[in-house]
Amino acid sequence: MAGIVTFDSVEFLNTFVSLLVALVLGTLIGAERQYRQRNAGLRTNALVALGASAFVDLGMRLMGNQGATQVLAYVASGVGFLGAGVILKEGLNIRGLNTAATIWCSAVTGAFAGADHPAEALLMCGFVLAGNTFLRPLVNIIERAPIDESQTESTFEIRVTTDEQSRDALRDILEARLEEAKYPAREIRESEREDGVEIIATLAATSVDARELDAIVEALGKLESVGHTTWSSRASD
Repeated sequence: MAGIVTFDSVEFLNTFVSLLVALVLGTLIGAERQYRQRNAGLRTNALVALGASAFVDLGMRLMGNQGATQVLAYVASGVGFLGAGVILKEGLNIRGLNTAATIWCSAVTGAFAGADHPAEALLMCGFVLAGNTFLRPLVNIIERAPIDESQTESTFEIRVTTDEQSRDALRDILEARLEEAKYPAREIRESEREDGVEIIATLAATSVDARELDAIVEALGKLESVGHTTWSSRASD
Protein backbone atom coordinates (compact mmCIF):
# COMPACT_ATOMS: atom_id res chain seq x y z
CA MET A 1 0.00 0.00 0.00
CA ALA A 2 1.10 3.53 -0.76
CA GLY A 3 0.41 4.56 2.81
CA ILE A 4 3.00 2.07 4.12
CA VAL A 5 5.62 3.11 1.60
CA THR A 6 5.18 6.84 2.23
CA PHE A 7 4.80 6.53 5.99
CA ASP A 8 6.74 9.27 7.76
CA SER A 9 7.17 8.70 11.48
CA VAL A 10 8.05 12.35 12.15
CA GLU A 11 4.93 13.65 10.39
CA PHE A 12 2.84 10.98 12.10
CA LEU A 13 4.12 12.07 15.51
CA ASN A 14 3.46 15.70 14.61
CA THR A 15 -0.14 14.87 13.67
CA PHE A 16 -0.57 12.82 16.84
CA VAL A 17 0.57 15.73 19.00
CA SER A 18 -1.68 18.18 17.15
CA LEU A 19 -4.74 15.98 17.53
CA LEU A 20 -3.97 15.23 21.17
CA VAL A 21 -3.59 18.91 22.02
CA ALA A 22 -6.85 19.73 20.23
CA LEU A 23 -8.71 16.91 21.99
CA VAL A 24 -7.44 17.87 25.45
CA LEU A 25 -8.16 21.59 25.04
CA GLY A 26 -11.55 20.93 23.44
CA THR A 27 -12.36 18.68 26.38
CA LEU A 28 -11.47 21.46 28.83
CA ILE A 29 -13.76 23.90 27.03
CA GLY A 30 -16.52 21.30 26.80
CA ALA A 31 -16.22 20.34 30.47
CA GLU A 32 -17.15 23.89 31.49
CA ARG A 33 -20.15 23.79 29.14
CA GLN A 34 -21.16 20.35 30.41
CA TYR A 35 -20.97 21.56 34.01
CA ARG A 36 -23.40 24.36 33.18
CA GLN A 37 -25.76 21.92 31.43
CA ARG A 38 -25.53 23.51 27.99
CA ASN A 39 -26.77 21.78 24.83
CA ALA A 40 -23.28 21.44 23.35
CA GLY A 41 -21.20 19.94 26.13
CA LEU A 42 -17.97 18.04 26.58
CA ARG A 43 -18.08 15.64 23.65
CA THR A 44 -19.34 18.20 21.13
CA ASN A 45 -16.64 20.76 21.87
CA ALA A 46 -13.94 18.10 22.04
CA LEU A 47 -14.95 16.65 18.68
CA VAL A 48 -15.25 20.08 17.06
CA ALA A 49 -11.72 20.97 18.18
CA LEU A 50 -10.43 17.57 17.09
CA GLY A 51 -12.10 17.77 13.69
CA ALA A 52 -10.85 21.30 13.02
CA SER A 53 -7.33 20.22 13.98
CA ALA A 54 -7.50 17.20 11.67
CA PHE A 55 -8.69 19.25 8.70
CA VAL A 56 -6.02 21.90 9.12
CA ASP A 57 -3.29 19.30 9.68
CA LEU A 58 -4.38 17.40 6.58
CA GLY A 59 -4.40 20.60 4.52
CA MET A 60 -0.86 21.36 5.64
CA ARG A 61 0.31 17.84 4.90
CA LEU A 62 -1.06 17.97 1.35
CA MET A 63 -0.43 21.57 0.27
CA GLY A 64 1.54 23.30 3.04
CA ASN A 65 0.46 26.65 4.43
CA GLN A 66 -1.71 27.39 1.40
CA GLY A 67 -3.68 24.20 1.99
CA ALA A 68 -4.16 25.06 5.66
CA THR A 69 -5.42 28.53 4.74
CA GLN A 70 -7.96 27.14 2.29
CA VAL A 71 -9.18 24.54 4.77
CA LEU A 72 -9.57 27.17 7.51
CA ALA A 73 -12.15 29.04 5.43
CA TYR A 74 -14.27 25.91 5.07
CA VAL A 75 -13.86 25.01 8.74
CA ALA A 76 -15.12 28.45 9.78
CA SER A 77 -18.21 28.25 7.58
CA GLY A 78 -18.89 24.61 8.43
CA VAL A 79 -18.71 25.19 12.17
CA GLY A 80 -21.01 28.19 11.67
CA PHE A 81 -23.72 25.85 10.36
CA LEU A 82 -23.10 23.50 13.28
CA GLY A 83 -23.44 26.36 15.75
CA ALA A 84 -26.70 27.47 14.14
CA GLY A 85 -28.18 24.13 15.14
CA VAL A 86 -27.98 24.98 18.86
CA ILE A 87 -29.61 28.43 18.52
CA LEU A 88 -33.27 28.35 19.57
CA LYS A 89 -35.84 31.14 19.27
CA GLU A 90 -38.64 31.11 21.81
CA GLY A 91 -40.98 34.02 21.13
CA LEU A 92 -38.93 37.18 21.55
CA ASN A 93 -36.11 35.34 23.32
CA ILE A 94 -33.14 33.70 21.62
CA ARG A 95 -31.19 30.96 23.38
CA GLY A 96 -27.94 29.22 22.48
CA LEU A 97 -25.92 32.11 21.07
CA ASN A 98 -23.20 31.71 23.69
CA THR A 99 -23.06 27.96 23.12
CA ALA A 100 -22.75 28.48 19.36
CA ALA A 101 -19.95 31.01 19.90
CA THR A 102 -18.16 28.54 22.19
CA ILE A 103 -18.33 25.85 19.51
CA TRP A 104 -16.79 28.29 17.04
CA CYS A 105 -13.99 29.10 19.51
CA SER A 106 -13.38 25.38 20.06
CA ALA A 107 -12.86 25.05 16.32
CA VAL A 108 -10.33 27.89 16.36
CA THR A 109 -8.53 26.21 19.26
CA GLY A 110 -8.33 23.00 17.27
CA ALA A 111 -7.20 24.88 14.16
CA PHE A 112 -4.30 26.39 16.11
CA ALA A 113 -3.29 22.91 17.22
CA GLY A 114 -3.59 21.53 13.70
CA ALA A 115 -1.44 24.35 12.37
CA ASP A 116 1.35 23.35 14.80
CA HIS A 117 0.78 26.24 17.21
CA PRO A 118 0.05 24.45 20.50
CA ALA A 119 0.96 27.45 22.66
CA GLU A 120 -1.54 29.62 20.80
CA ALA A 121 -4.13 26.84 21.08
CA LEU A 122 -3.59 26.74 24.84
CA LEU A 123 -3.88 30.53 25.00
CA MET A 124 -7.13 30.44 23.02
CA CYS A 125 -8.52 27.75 25.32
CA GLY A 126 -7.66 29.87 28.34
CA PHE A 127 -9.42 32.91 26.92
CA VAL A 128 -12.54 30.88 26.07
CA LEU A 129 -12.71 29.50 29.60
CA ALA A 130 -12.14 32.98 31.00
CA GLY A 131 -14.90 34.42 28.82
CA ASN A 132 -17.40 31.76 29.88
CA THR A 133 -16.42 31.80 33.56
CA PHE A 134 -15.02 35.10 34.77
CA LEU A 135 -17.38 37.29 32.73
CA ARG A 136 -20.47 35.68 34.24
CA PRO A 137 -20.42 37.86 37.41
CA LEU A 138 -20.19 40.98 35.23
CA VAL A 139 -23.15 39.79 33.14
CA ASN A 140 -25.19 39.21 36.30
CA ILE A 141 -24.36 42.68 37.61
CA ILE A 142 -25.42 44.31 34.33
CA GLU A 143 -28.65 42.29 34.09
CA ARG A 144 -29.64 43.12 37.67
CA ALA A 145 -28.92 46.85 37.33
CA PRO A 146 -32.01 49.12 37.22
CA ILE A 147 -33.00 49.92 33.65
CA ASP A 148 -33.12 53.55 32.58
CA GLU A 149 -35.52 53.59 29.65
CA SER A 150 -33.86 56.72 28.23
CA GLN A 151 -30.57 54.82 27.87
CA THR A 152 -31.95 51.71 26.15
CA GLU A 153 -32.83 51.03 22.53
CA SER A 154 -36.18 49.26 22.47
CA THR A 155 -39.48 49.15 20.67
CA PHE A 156 -42.12 51.05 22.64
CA GLU A 157 -45.87 50.56 22.31
CA ILE A 158 -48.90 52.31 23.78
CA ARG A 159 -52.11 50.27 23.95
CA VAL A 160 -55.54 51.79 24.42
CA THR A 161 -58.89 49.99 24.50
CA THR A 162 -62.14 51.65 23.51
CA ASP A 163 -65.52 50.94 21.92
CA GLU A 164 -66.36 50.81 18.21
CA GLN A 165 -68.00 54.24 18.16
CA SER A 166 -64.98 56.04 19.66
CA ARG A 167 -62.19 54.30 17.79
CA ASP A 168 -61.55 56.96 15.14
CA ALA A 169 -61.73 59.90 17.53
CA LEU A 170 -59.48 58.17 20.08
CA ARG A 171 -56.99 57.26 17.38
CA ASP A 172 -56.71 60.94 16.44
CA ILE A 173 -56.33 61.95 20.10
CA LEU A 174 -53.61 59.35 20.64
CA GLU A 175 -51.69 60.50 17.58
CA ALA A 176 -52.00 64.14 18.64
CA ARG A 177 -50.78 63.39 22.18
CA LEU A 178 -47.73 61.60 20.83
CA GLU A 179 -46.91 64.39 18.40
CA GLU A 180 -47.26 66.93 21.20
CA ALA A 181 -44.82 64.95 23.37
CA LYS A 182 -42.44 64.62 20.40
CA TYR A 183 -42.85 60.85 20.26
CA PRO A 184 -44.41 60.36 16.82
CA ALA A 185 -45.92 56.97 16.05
CA ARG A 186 -44.16 54.81 13.50
CA GLU A 187 -47.28 52.70 13.14
CA ILE A 188 -50.81 52.66 14.55
CA ARG A 189 -52.80 49.49 14.18
CA GLU A 190 -56.02 48.12 15.61
CA SER A 191 -56.94 44.77 17.08
CA GLU A 192 -60.54 43.61 17.47
CA ARG A 193 -61.58 42.53 20.97
CA GLU A 194 -64.76 41.06 22.42
CA ASP A 195 -65.39 44.23 24.39
CA GLY A 196 -64.37 46.68 21.66
CA VAL A 197 -61.14 47.67 19.94
CA GLU A 198 -57.53 47.90 21.07
CA ILE A 199 -55.49 50.64 19.41
CA ILE A 200 -51.74 49.95 19.39
CA ALA A 201 -49.28 52.74 18.63
CA THR A 202 -45.65 51.78 17.98
CA LEU A 203 -43.34 54.70 18.60
CA ALA A 204 -40.68 55.80 16.14
CA ALA A 205 -38.31 56.59 19.01
CA THR A 206 -36.05 53.81 20.30
CA SER A 207 -35.40 55.51 23.67
CA VAL A 208 -37.87 57.42 25.81
CA ASP A 209 -38.38 59.11 29.15
CA ALA A 210 -40.60 56.71 31.08
CA ARG A 211 -42.22 59.59 32.98
CA GLU A 212 -43.38 61.19 29.74
CA LEU A 213 -45.02 57.97 28.57
CA ASP A 214 -46.63 57.58 32.00
CA ALA A 215 -48.07 61.08 31.64
CA ILE A 216 -49.50 60.29 28.19
CA VAL A 217 -51.05 57.05 29.42
CA GLU A 218 -52.50 58.78 32.50
CA ALA A 219 -54.07 61.53 30.38
CA LEU A 220 -55.61 59.02 27.98
CA GLY A 221 -56.94 56.97 30.88
CA LYS A 222 -59.04 59.94 32.06
CA LEU A 223 -61.05 60.00 28.83
CA GLU A 224 -64.55 58.55 29.16
CA SER A 225 -64.24 56.49 26.00
CA VAL A 226 -61.08 54.72 27.18
CA GLY A 227 -61.44 51.38 28.91
CA HIS A 228 -57.79 50.63 29.63
CA THR A 229 -54.45 52.06 28.58
CA THR A 230 -50.83 51.05 29.15
CA TRP A 231 -47.38 51.17 27.56
CA SER A 232 -44.71 48.53 27.20
CA SER A 233 -41.26 48.04 25.76
CA ARG A 234 -39.36 45.12 24.24
CA ALA A 235 -35.87 44.68 22.95
CA SER A 236 -35.35 45.93 19.41
CA ASP A 237 -34.83 43.28 16.71
